[in-house]
Amino acid sequence: MKNTINRRHFILRAISFTGGLMVAPHIFASRRKGETVIEKMTRTEAEWREMLTPEQYYILREAGTERSHSSPLNEEHRQGTFSCAGCELELFTSEMKFDSGTGWPSFTTAIEGHAETKTDFKLVYPRKEYHCARCGGHQGHVFKDGPEPTGQRWCNNGVALTFSPVG
Repeated sequence: MKNTINRRHFILRAISFTGGLMVAPHIFASRRKGETVIEKMTRTEAEWREMLTPEQYYILREAGTERSHSSPLNEEHRQGTFSCAGCELELFTSEMKFDSGTGWPSFTTAIEGHAETKTDFKLVYPRKEYHCARCGGHQGHVFKDGPEPTGQRWCNNGVALTFSPVG
């Protein structure tokens, strides 16, 4: 994590030095004024292995995918909050959830600032992968085949989430 911050500062300084400061807001969108900033947490791989089940470790730390229709959270319809299984950061509310028919818990969006995305080329073609903004745990992928209002399907591995019902 420290190397990422150092690289970011180096790039910002280089852009500033070359007079390209107008480009910086597009490169570092997560630093825009008014956005939620989540404090990052780090653990060693040994600490992650100790606190997570083998399946959670595979999904959250190695970007794995669970079998379709294997998560009880796919059928969770109560009011509540879905949080990262690695650090308990709230990622989704039950109002964001919908039945996508894919066999994985799916949401129309994430709680603003609580998920970070990057492009994943593991299946050769580019996909939008997302992670918990606090611990970096892999959650799933975002697809453009969801319902309104966003048209997105945040397809999540159930084992990467915990659910807390309201009340």
